[in-house]
Amino acid sequence: MKKHNFYAGPSILSQYTIKNTADAIIDFADMGLSILEISHRSKQFQAVVDEAVALVKELLEVPEGYSVLFLGGGASLQFAMAPMNFLNTKAAYLDTGVWASKAIKEAKLFGEVDVVASGKDTKYTVIPTDWIVPADVDYFHYTSNNTIYGTEIRKDPEVPVPMICDMSSDIFSRPVDVSKYDLIYAGAQKNLAPSGVTICIVKDAALGKVSRVIPTMLKYKTHVDKGSMFNTPPVLPIFAALQTLKYYKSLGGIREIEKMDIAKAERLYEAIDTSKMFVATVQDKASRSIMNVCFVMKPEYAEFEKDFIDFATSKGMMGIKGHRDVGGFRASLYNALPMESVDALVECMREFESLH
Repeated sequence: MKKHNFYAGPSILSQYTIKNTADAIIDFADMGLSILEISHRSKQFQAVVDEAVALVKELLEVPEGYSVLFLGGGASLQFAMAPMNFLNTKAAYLDTGVWASKAIKEAKLFGEVDVVASGKDTKYTVIPTDWIVPADVDYFHYTSNNTIYGTEIRKDPEVPVPMICDMSSDIFSRPVDVSKYDLIYAGAQKNLAPSGVTICIVKDAALGKVSRVIPTMLKYKTHVDKGSMFNTPPVLPIFAALQTLKYYKSLGGIREIEKMDIAKAERLYEAIDTSKMFVATVQDKASRSIMNVCFVMKPEYAEFEKDFIDFATSKGMMGIKGHRDVGGFRASLYNALPMESVDALVECMREFESLH
């Protein structure tokens, strides 16, 4: 039976990425050695990093004056590392869910935080729109996609200050005007690579502006100066990331990928919105994520929730159980997921509905 991978993260990778990475575990770059056992300072691995950096810049059209870093620690480390390096006196944050709230908590350790708006009152099912970023803050931080609740900001906000964004779960799914940002960061385990590496795109000229003493390992400039090689980087996830970047280029780049992602999301949302049994948790269509589609049973069918998860799993739908904070179901439609899997889920939903 074919399996359809809807896990929210770590999540689906392209077969291109999986096969090439598996091959490199056996024999990397015709060295007769595994990529798991070679020096990160070898010329063969340096070529991997150089090509990955170049492809990130090409695919996202990164302007001059920005560095691409591959770091450890996950996006959660960036919650603290970003304000440590960029927050002098005050920063503005938008609260759109759990991960945004965690980022706000960490930023408060380094300075004043102005939470310009919060979706907490709506249980984070709507992206707040009535907010203003003050012109006197050091930066504005937001989380572009909220995996737990299924909401997303798909356009670069217009604000009077530089931005910092956690794009962990939707990077490479839409064009981005990188010039508006001092920092973009993303844990790789959604749209890029296995867990273990975090990609950071940092504006070089924005560094070194804070007065505090920053530990060497937590300075972005440390890693910029050493090309992500200050310490041993996550070698295998970086190699896998390169394979994904090559795959994205072969698909025609980010604009083509965005078209595919939108088509997948529209297909699934249409099935949910026209269903007699299921209902989307995010009713505001402008707030809906195209990466994570969250839905539940309508109240009169709530007793069938576990039955549907069991039924869907028996049909090869993997990872559709919703986050514990939301319940119901969540289908993650990351870049590597084919339309075939969306069609299979829609058919599964309709079959279950016909039985009940």
